[in-house]
Amino acid sequence: MSGKDRLPIFPSRGAQMLMKSRLAGATKGHGLLKKKADALQMRFRMILGKIIETKTLMGEVMKEAAFSLAEAKFATGDFNQVVLQNVTKAQIKIRSKKDNVAGVNLPVFESYQDGTDTYELAGLARGGQQLAKLKKNYQKGVKLLVVLASLQTSFVTLDEVIKITNRRVNAIEHVIIPRIERTLAYIISELDELEREEFYRLKKIQDKKKIIKAKAEAHRIEMIAAGKDYDSVNMLDEGDDDLLF
Repeated sequence: MSGKDRLPIFPSRGAQMLMKSRLAGATKGHGLLKKKADALQMRFRMILGKIIETKTLMGEVMKEAAFSLAEAKFATGDFNQVVLQNVTKAQIKIRSKKDNVAGVNLPVFESYQDGTDTYELAGLARGGQQLAKLKKNYQKGVKLLVVLASLQTSFVTLDEVIKITNRRVNAIEHVIIPRIERTLAYIISELDELEREEFYRLKKIQDKKKIIKAKAEAHRIEMIAAGKDYDSVNMLDEGDDDLLF
């Protein structure tokens, strides 16, 4: 296993517990980010459908408004100067608020009417019905433009956030989690190797002790056979130190 494929860490029991904890955290984080990406993707598709629907409706409304403008000009004449002279401030204004979707704040624009109609007397002499229809159609068009602007702003914001979230999900899934898993496998293999080495060392010590014991027993038998006193000889002292290799 290449050192670049795993984290630089010394193999130990503590490191193994640490890697298990990091693997659990990465798996949980991946699941949460995946759910967030799915929620954002669902809202993204919903906003895309609303944008298509609003643009289709917008074309119909603006077509009707343009036709109403032609009708009003035909019935009333040129009323542009009358309207421009009476307009001092915007009648339709916009306020914004935030819509939280899976931790992402999406801007939402709303239109509202502030004050009275400053050119409500326009068309009093003639063409009043056509002017009222004209104002109604263009007000509807302006409100649809505000809705469309809100949807498109949310669309762009969500598109960027979804790209970032998907990159994080892919990084955790294909880079971070595999690297932690390879590190954990490396630690486990090293610890198993250390256990095998320890078992082999203990086995060699036991074999060495058996050899010493067998030699001592043979020596004792030789001394007894030779008629010598063996009580003062004790080669297997219980206080002997263990053999180390």
